[in-house]
Amino acid sequence: MNSPSNHIHPVLVTGGAGFIGANFVLQAITDGLRVINLDKLTYAGNPDTLASLHGNDRHHFVHGDIGDRTLVARLLAEHRPDAIVNFAAESHVDRSIDGPAEFVQTNVVGTLALLESARDYWRSLEGAARDGFRFLHVSTDEVYGSLGAEGKFTETTPYAPNSPYSASKAASDHLVRAFHHTYGLPVLTTNCSNNYGPYQFPEKLIPLVIQKALAGESLPVYGDGKNIRDWLFVGDHCSAIRRVLEAGRVGETYNVGGNAERENIAVVKTICALLDASQPLAGGKPRESLISYVKDRPGHDRRYAIDSGKLQGELGWKPSQTFESGIAQTVDWYLAHQPWVKRVLDGSYRMERLGS
Repeated sequence: MNSPSNHIHPVLVTGGAGFIGANFVLQAITDGLRVINLDKLTYAGNPDTLASLHGNDRHHFVHGDIGDRTLVARLLAEHRPDAIVNFAAESHVDRSIDGPAEFVQTNVVGTLALLESARDYWRSLEGAARDGFRFLHVSTDEVYGSLGAEGKFTETTPYAPNSPYSASKAASDHLVRAFHHTYGLPVLTTNCSNNYGPYQFPEKLIPLVIQKALAGESLPVYGDGKNIRDWLFVGDHCSAIRRVLEAGRVGETYNVGGNAERENIAVVKTICALLDASQPLAGGKPRESLISYVKDRPGHDRRYAIDSGKLQGELGWKPSQTFESGIAQTVDWYLAHQPWVKRVLDGSYRMERLGS
């Protein structure tokens, strides 16, 4: 006999083996949802992250591409999801500098194909199912470009992307908007600041620094280290997406930020201090002495900061973690999950610098 959970309409999550997507899936399953998880398993998709869900009848993993119209149409017809949450994206700025075409293929062409599949499926629905369906597109604050010393990005900030990655995400955001205004597809878009937390692929700043600092290796910092990012704990980002999915106004964009602006150099020094306290280097050498400044990457935006007042005011969401609590949890997680990290690093990625 079917368990009651099998009667819950699932959510189709794309890119659900990537860093943010997998955290979202793990949180959703814990909260009793059913998830159809479609992921292409490129370098940043890691089925290892989902190992705890093995044998869970509320998680159905499908290895495939959002650009595969036949596959996506079959999944939609078969599972009848209430929502699609689109995390699927190439997301590393440095990789986009080395190879922009792949970013356009996944983030623009792939999102377009997914939108067309979603529109056709939505049109086939009737009554409450049609009224309740949502397409939520997960995007980035990088579409807004770079800020000066003052001010924050809001939902009305003009787009001014500066890297091939952010340009491809800007294009996908525009397509999502166009499908709402042209076809009536009930869409929602979230633009988030820099995420960090468990299961992040170790080419990004925080996990890269943790691994190198643990090993006592040189810690490369771009430029003068004073580039500023607003840091958002991944669990808080996932709860924001769930809240927007539940109660966001159709056609609207919601910015998600962690209220945690930090210079990159301050982030690196915080990680050094946490590791010095828990796992001192031989001879008590401070890890801050490992910091080395390297040539800045091309088009490196100086400052991002998100105003998430709309999300907080309209939907009552706020981050549960401060930067201090979130980074301490994150360092602890990496220390406790070194086998996960080592399996990632056994693959094609070797913590080399990209995008120079």
